[in-house]
Amino acid sequence: MRELDRLAQPSRTSALAAPERVAIVGNGRLGNALAGALRAAGITVAGPLGRHEAPAEVDAVLLCVPDGEIAAAAHAVPEGLAVGHCSGATGLDVLADRAPDVFSLHPLMTVTTEAGATTFAGAGAAVAGRSPAMLDLARALAQRLGMRPIEIAPGDRAAYHAAASIASNFLVTLEAAAERLAATVGMNREDLLPLVRATVENWGRLGGERALTGPVARGDERTVAAQRQAIAERAPDVLALFDTMVDATRALAAAGALAR
Repeated sequence: MRELDRLAQPSRTSALAAPERVAIVGNGRLGNALAGALRAAGITVAGPLGRHEAPAEVDAVLLCVPDGEIAAAAHAVPEGLAVGHCSGATGLDVLADRAPDVFSLHPLMTVTTEAGATTFAGAGAAVAGRSPAMLDLARALAQRLGMRPIEIAPGDRAAYHAAASIASNFLVTLEAAAERLAATVGMNREDLLPLVRATVENWGRLGGERALTGPVARGDERTVAAQRQAIAERAPDVLALFDTMVDATRALAAAGALAR
């Protein structure tokens, strides 16, 4: 993948104009978050609309619906409107019936049910377009929201989305397991939060090999064995996850040692 905003000429990038009237189809987390962010950016927004509502008097339509319902939702959009989906794993083939006026824009950002909690500014956005004009439209929408557009090739979509899932979803799963174990010694989520934040910042600044700390990185197998025993006694269902992560961490530590 390549970051379009790095490769495009400054004059061309600055000349891109986002559509001024956008309809959001899909009343879920992402649809509501994007509707709010687009309004805050000065764009007139219709919706979020239901999946079978036909938007009118807009320049473009963003489909924020489950992947399996993108094609059906697109059929309700009047001809002549640019139609984009917000799926990270799906290419443009799902909108083949609407070609060439199709694009996609997937914010590389987690969206929760907490109202107003999502900030898109500074995030990446995977973009694609059936034509140069549609790619420019997707780029312009991303930039209007303060995001960095990144063009993802069709064959790279699954890998892109898997990377996002590991970075976000799997991280939450790991922290939930840590929280459960911490609760057995009287600690709560807030006690772990500064550690988690510092770890993520270190990874962002240094990369995985240099940011890695702890007993596995030090080769302290005695401590690792004691940790494993404690988990077996207090949260045995977490043991398989612990073993998998220890193996992966050993491999990362070994790679770091070879690089030094």
